[in-house]
Amino acid sequence: MICDLCGKKPATVHLTEIIDDQMKELHLCEDCAREKSAQMEQQFGLSDLLAGLAEFEKPTKELETERVKCEACGLSYTDFKKVGRLGCSECYISFKKYLGPLLRRIHGSNYHTGKSPSKLTQVVKKKAGLEELRLKLQKAIEMEAFEEAARIRDQIRDMERKQSKDSGKSKE
Repeated sequence: MICDLCGKKPATVHLTEIIDDQMKELHLCEDCAREKSAQMEQQFGLSDLLAGLAEFEKPTKELETERVKCEACGLSYTDFKKVGRLGCSECYISFKKYLGPLLRRIHGSNYHTGKSPSKLTQVVKKKAGLEELRLKLQKAIEMEAFEEAARIRDQIRDMERKQSKDSGKSKE
């Protein structure tokens, strides 16, 4: 495959851009990829992206976040929004309440769902599905949607029964 920009060298870098629900793939050689990377970094850096996403908070939360500081390094949440980088490992704990929604907006989830060994994939998926259902159950209870909560509870029980049957079969 040849580079989409220069049309001369073989493409070794493959980028996927999603803008307004439209996916566009770019196949670039190393030189064009390096140039494109430099252009993108000049337009906005990661810190700008994080800061921009953090600014979507509700105005009432904004007053609350102005006072939040990491006790270990002294970084305030307001400074994190400006810089886009946490000061230390304790910042994750200090800002946990605010980082969760931010990570959900960026990644679509708070949980890592990356690659795993093929033999473990089914087990991991089942555990993740069960954990997701438990979170949905908790939210349904908080929202007092008790019929939905009962339905989710039944799904959890069914999954747990299947898992215990599967683990019983594997021991035999």
